Amino acid sequence: MIKVYCHSRCTTCKKALKWLDDNGIEYESADIKNDHPDEETLRKYHALSGLPLKRFFNTSGIQYREMELSKKLPEMSEDDQFALLATDGMLVKRPLVAGDGFVLTGFREEEWKEKML
Repeated sequence: MIKVYCHSRCTTCKKALKWLDDNGIEYESADIKNDHPDEETLRKYHALSGLPLKRFFNTSGIQYREMELSKKLPEMSEDDQFALLATDGMLVKRPLVAGDGFVLTGFREEEWKEKML
């Protein structure tokens, strides 16, 4: 079963969930703010994704900007970045989707079609 971490007020998440529904794809939804992935899960998802760790950060989020992470991340170790991501689900790029053998960050329809259809 696909697990989708979303935020209820995020328009991109709403579009992504609608796309899943429209394509008849079953999924389990988790509130990324209150039920965000822990550090171990984030490490597993990162390894599965093949993406740079920076793609797991919500770079347009308020916390990201307030914490000036664009300046700090390049100086941080991967361990520190994982620990930081695990502290607050709002730092994590959404939607975050974990399926059988794949992980996606954000909603890019072509990428989703390739992995799920």
